[in-house]
Amino acid sequence: MILTSSNTLENKEIIEYKGLVTGESLIGSNIYKDIFSGVRDVVGGRTTQYEEELEKARDIAFESMKEKAESLGANAIIGLKISYDNLGGTMGNTILVTAYGTAIKYE
Repeated sequence: MILTSSNTLENKEIIEYKGLVTGESLIGSNIYKDIFSGVRDVVGGRTTQYEEELEKARDIAFESMKEKAESLGANAIIGLKISYDNLGGTMGNTILVTAYGTAIKYE
């Protein structure tokens, strides 16, 4: 399955538009991660724990979106966009990762 943020596929003919597909994933971060991340931000450096969690969430959203596209008979998703939203929460933050695009069939 090809995933691209482009609205076309170079050297490929789009023969059918299957429709919009989405994939979502929620990740929660607990208070300990929040405290650790805050310390890292103060002393400098990257917060790799968050980066790893976001990467996992993004992969889950992509997989969900690809499964939906495949069920429609698509073999690619074009116009791919990714959105990250902080939903808040009582024990830290909850991040919603949403991936969406147009499922297509190409030759």
